[in-house]
Amino acid sequence: MAVDYTVIVVYLAGMLAMGWWGMRRAKSKSEFLVAGRRLGPVMYSGTMAAIVLGGASTIGGVGLGYRYGLSGAWMVFTIGLGLLALSVFFSARIARLKVYTVSEMLDLRYGGRAGVISGVVMWAYTLMLAVTSTIAYATIFDVLFDMNRTVAIVLGGSIVVAYSTLGGMWSITLTDMVQFVVKTIGVLLLLLPMAVVKAGGFAEMKAKLPTSYFDPLGIGGETIFTYVLIYTFGMLIGQDIWQRVFTARGDRTAKWGGTVAGTYCLAYALAGAVIGTAAKVLYPTLGSPDDAFATIVKDELPVGVRGLVLAAALAAVMSTSSGALIACATVANNDIWSRLRGAVRRGGAEHDEVKGNRAFILLMGLAVIGTAIALNNVVEALTVAYNLLVGGLLVPILGGLLWKRGTVQGALASVAVGGLAVLGLMAGYGILANEPVYYGLLASLAVYVAVSLATRPTDETVLAAWRERLAGRSPELVSEPVPTPQ
Repeated sequence: MAVDYTVIVVYLAGMLAMGWWGMRRAKSKSEFLVAGRRLGPVMYSGTMAAIVLGGASTIGGVGLGYRYGLSGAWMVFTIGLGLLALSVFFSARIARLKVYTVSEMLDLRYGGRAGVISGVVMWAYTLMLAVTSTIAYATIFDVLFDMNRTVAIVLGGSIVVAYSTLGGMWSITLTDMVQFVVKTIGVLLLLLPMAVVKAGGFAEMKAKLPTSYFDPLGIGGETIFTYVLIYTFGMLIGQDIWQRVFTARGDRTAKWGGTVAGTYCLAYALAGAVIGTAAKVLYPTLGSPDDAFATIVKDELPVGVRGLVLAAALAAVMSTSSGALIACATVANNDIWSRLRGAVRRGGAEHDEVKGNRAFILLMGLAVIGTAIALNNVVEALTVAYNLLVGGLLVPILGGLLWKRGTVQGALASVAVGGLAVLGLMAGYGILANEPVYYGLLASLAVYVAVSLATRPTDETVLAAWRERLAGRSPELVSEPVPTPQ
């Protein structure tokens, strides 16, 4: 195991070194929060794929393959479909808005009064997303070092908080690019073929497993529909995803780079399901499907390769965790704190902007670590996060992009009714039930349409400014000069 330990330690040290490098580059708010909006196609594609394919997609995707076979790919597959839809239909318009948060987009579209309530919902989503990613460190470090759960969370979380706080989006972008390469090598090029070979090949797998394991719809139509509703639509509106779109240097980068990343996700989904299916052949009686990834890595891979594949799992967790953390801090600072204290800055030193956002990343990072230590059920936390996101924000965001008649009153009512309906229905049906997001989304849509039609249309001046933004003819922000390309 000494070689495996060395691989992991070198990897973690490299993450911190990149955080230090990013600190030297992030000199303005734009550089710190959205990497100066300068990422080209290669870096954009790699980092976008890295953030959407986290611990749930890697460890959880293999676990679903262990339980359901090839149809276990559907969860990660719907994530890829969401990223493809976002990239093809919306990313160019989103990138041209030159904002920092989803709530700022809502303010631009509806006239400046939708930010705080939508910010609170988005903050809750990004916080829970960061927490669930942070909890996953316990699984990986337990395999590596037989480490106490709390110590593992603190160790993994501290590394992510450190490099994210130091360099902001530049550090996260650099680390995510490395994590993308490590995941590709570790999961797709090493673990996938080795798992299939160890299981005796596809012919042996088919002979030893029920035919349902090779049915593409074996997981069930209702489950697939729920995955589409939560993950595909969730990809369209999440702050963590939008903040990566804001890093693109142009429309074509956002559209085509995201399309490549989405296609990569589809391949990753199938790989995870195949690995899980192979693990079912090798270990038919595991206590939990989520143990499949760690078990097959620990028992079947040679020294050195095992360390690289575990580094790939760690990379998957860190990429999602860091992306959710900076999104959480950005929303907390820009959409909630600044608005509540009535001190939205119109000038001042850029250094102060960076310091403020850096402080919020540190603060939110400590909150994430503390919550992760206290929380036990990852699936429930992630379900709450996505139910709130889709039930509360999907309709006003897509409505603002697609329907001119939507009003600020309709948007606010939609967020409030959809969010409260989801919470109430989860209390009644149970957190893991499908009904809360179904009925919450329908309530949000009905209220949005009804209230919008019952209130005065959005002022034409607001809509004209919105159209200028969508066309890319407006500067970024009064307080933040547009960076010159390098």
